[in-house]
Amino acid sequence: MTATATTAAATTPVPVTAPRGRGARIALRTLRVLLAVFFGVASGVPKLIAHPTAVESFDKLGWGAPGMYTIGALELLGGIALLLPLLSSLAATAFIGLMAGAFIVTVTALGGENAATPLILTLPLAWIAWATRGGTTKLIARIRR
Repeated sequence: MTATATTAAATTPVPVTAPRGRGARIALRTLRVLLAVFFGVASGVPKLIAHPTAVESFDKLGWGAPGMYTIGALELLGGIALLLPLLSSLAATAFIGLMAGAFIVTVTALGGENAATPLILTLPLAWIAWATRGGTTKLIARIRR
């Protein structure tokens, strides 16, 4: 299903795409919710409440509480943004960057245990970023007004 959006700065229509089939749209929404819960609740909240395992990991890295709270806040806010159509592509793209950093830190500073997890999460995040890129177009159009 292809639609067009017109920005205030330009009158040229900009193509906005969305998943074509109903099943694809349901799969995309489901994936966005699952990843939002994972990043926000399962990953972000333990850092924000200073769960002992999170504290231990960040102390091991030498980042301490400031690093732990910063990453936890980014994960929680990014999880919320994944649920918002205008922000989901931007959030997924930001999470891809966060996962690249997580992979590098896991391999270099934490001995590589669970290093595949950030790489695996990158694939569904890339699909979300691509499939919801029309939201970014709409967001930019709103900002320019």
